[in-house]
Amino acid sequence: MALKTRNKVSAAFSMSSMTDIVFLLLIFFMVTSTLISPNALKLLLPKSSNQTAAKPITTVSIDKNFNFYLETTPVPFSQLEHKLQRKLSNEEDPTISLHVDKSVPMEQVVKVMNIAKNNKYKLILATRAK
Repeated sequence: MALKTRNKVSAAFSMSSMTDIVFLLLIFFMVTSTLISPNALKLLLPKSSNQTAAKPITTVSIDKNFNFYLETTPVPFSQLEHKLQRKLSNEEDPTISLHVDKSVPMEQVVKVMNIAKNNKYKLILATRAK
């Protein structure tokens, strides 16, 4: 009578390739997270096929209820110009990114454009890609 013996299969494997994958994913998420703008509100922006390479110093947002924000802080329109002057006073090339919900009337946008013109600020209208 012959006894059957089984060969044991080892469950050991190398973790180095798994470590490499985790490291690459970590780098990927670190790089992509820096591209996200933390100072922007969630607005439904108008579409555009043109993009600019200018780097804004601050953002002004107008939501669908005509509330104005300097970065993420709500600001009454009557105080917006003063707060922008204080924030941009020491900047060599002051640039503002204007984020406006697409349902906001042009009259509200022109108010901020006039502030920028009167203070010689550059103004970029933020849009989403077409």
